[in-house]
Amino acid sequence: MAAPQSSLTRRATSAVTTQVKVLGGSLGVMWATLGANALASGALLSYGVVPRTRDGLWGILSAPFIHANVQHLAANSVPFLILGALVLLRGARRFLLVTILATLGSGIAAWAFGAPGSVHVGASGVIFGYLGFLMLAGWFARSWGSIALSVLVTVAWGGLVFGVMPGTPGVSWQSHLGGFLGGVLAARWFARA
Repeated sequence: MAAPQSSLTRRATSAVTTQVKVLGGSLGVMWATLGANALASGALLSYGVVPRTRDGLWGILSAPFIHANVQHLAANSVPFLILGALVLLRGARRFLLVTILATLGSGIAAWAFGAPGSVHVGASGVIFGYLGFLMLAGWFARSWGSIALSVLVTVAWGGLVFGVMPGTPGVSWQSHLGGFLGGVLAARWFARA
């Protein structure tokens, strides 16, 4: 006869199941979109953020799921899973708001400040939103757990912050900066709430 699961074990199992469903499902959609884009000879790239065009506004919502190639998506997959899981540990509601603000911040910044004729795609803006949230949640919340997590994330991933500055050709620093600021806004929002 099996021993009954403790409440803590049930919550941990539920949290892991949610993380696998949400993050694994999102990543699965990204990889499926990459495959569809390959079959369409790269035609889906036009659904990214195209700065200062009416059609380019739709890219704000679709760009995080579209990647230029396997290397692009592979580079985004690990930080998406790790940082996304750390945000999701704070709860599904919080994860959803951070994701929405990071997506909007990333897309709007790329649309407003991107080079004319460029197309901005990829989940890196959302990843930078997760990073901004995790790095500053401790500062705004002022709880020991939040501070410890912020310090841990800053030590492990803080070097990514340099990606919000212009300099690397073909990299959308505008998306990175907008996503990061969206994550910071989410951290501030939850601290006030």
